[in-house]
Amino acid sequence: QVRLAESGGGSVELGGSLRLSCEVSGWAYSSYCMGWFRQAPGKEREAVARLFTGPGTTYYSDNVKGRFTISQEDAHGKMTLYLQMNNLKPEDTAMYFCAARLTTKASCASGSYSPENWGRGTQVTVSS
Repeated sequence: QVRLAESGGGSVELGGSLRLSCEVSGWAYSSYCMGWFRQAPGKEREAVARLFTGPGTTYYSDNVKGRFTISQEDAHGKMTLYLQMNNLKPEDTAMYFCAARLTTKASCASGSYSPENWGRGTQVTVSS
């Protein structure tokens, strides 16, 4: 079973940067759709970015495109998923979650996949 653990959240000012990490264990080198989601207080959870692990194809929501970058690193049998966040805005304030599902590239590309595995989240706060 895939287990996910996020880290790297914190408090920054408008225009600042943060890099979130998601340590992935129990990954069987299959094709997963790995995603970052966020949820602000009183709002619904929204997808931020996702990556299909086979070719490393990436997809972004319109409100983070050009500012956020999702990537993966495979080393010594472990995978880490990253979310580099630049030019942060107060509206980026939320709890950020890492999620995964074993699925097809088409499902990942369309965003129609429903993650089966979730981390506990890491808080990002951006002040103006």
